[in-house]
Amino acid sequence: MLLTIARSRRILFVGGKGGVGKTSVAAALALARARDGARVLLVSTDPAHNLGHVWREALGDAPTRVLTAGRGLVDAVEIDPQKTIERHFASVADTMRHLLPERLHASASAHLDRARTAPGSHESAVLERIAELVATGLETHDLIVFDTAPSGHTLRLLALPEQLTGWTETLLANRDRSDRFAAAARSVVGTRDEQPSADAQLRRTLIARRDRFALLRSAITDPARTAFVVVAIAERLPVAESIDVVRQLRELGVAPAAVVVNRRSPADAGPLLAERRSQEEQHLAVLRDATDDIPIAQVPLLPGDLAGAEALGALADRLAAAA
Repeated sequence: MLLTIARSRRILFVGGKGGVGKTSVAAALALARARDGARVLLVSTDPAHNLGHVWREALGDAPTRVLTAGRGLVDAVEIDPQKTIERHFASVADTMRHLLPERLHASASAHLDRARTAPGSHESAVLERIAELVATGLETHDLIVFDTAPSGHTLRLLALPEQLTGWTETLLANRDRSDRFAAAARSVVGTRDEQPSADAQLRRTLIARRDRFALLRSAITDPARTAFVVVAIAERLPVAESIDVVRQLRELGVAPAAVVVNRRSPADAGPLLAERRSQEEQHLAVLRDATDDIPIAQVPLLPGDLAGAEALGALADRLAAAA
């Protein structure tokens, strides 16, 4: 069931409460699709990156090949918000230098320095990089899998594309009004602007940003292209948070395609684990009642550390067989 979902989509978000195994599930699904012959881009958006540890590879903001399986492959990225922030502000600073008279350059630079650490800069930078990776990844890969940060952070990110698209549209509308007023004033006094290149550059930058966010918003709200897999464990708090995540995803227009209940205790390994299994069944009943027709896949507790291609391959087998 999970592999069918991954085969039928171009973008897959894997999320849930911290510590439930999101990274392992995301990596195993990417590996399973690569075995199919797919080119997979696997992206961590979590500031506390674990993707490199799972693959036993040093990862960064640019794609690194972590697996080749016949015609299939997995390229992995750990988003570096600071690099994205620096690139963004370098571009803004360059534009401002063209637009502003030299006497204002120092104050503009001071303003940008403050803005780098303003609340929301980190989230905006992560979203900017996600939008870039979606735009390029849809052209170069068959599937993009996002290993996301814990639920609250991810839900805020998914709400941002619509907000930032609207904000950029407002900037462009204000810019258009200013241009019309300036053109009218020039016609009255009989002057012409022979070098509108700086304004044109700013407009192109705003339009490109708007289009990236619009593409991202369109992609993540299209259930034919994008799905969200919620990962949980059968305990009270993770189940409660997963139910809330499903509700909020639906409100955002994002399709929750499945819930993976990870690390199920065996029922035949002694009285302690049998008792734990019985308690898990009670929490699963609550989850089933609250998530309606969303499929729930159960994955057993596996021995050893889930790190390296061999261990991830074993988990991929379990995910492919889960029902």
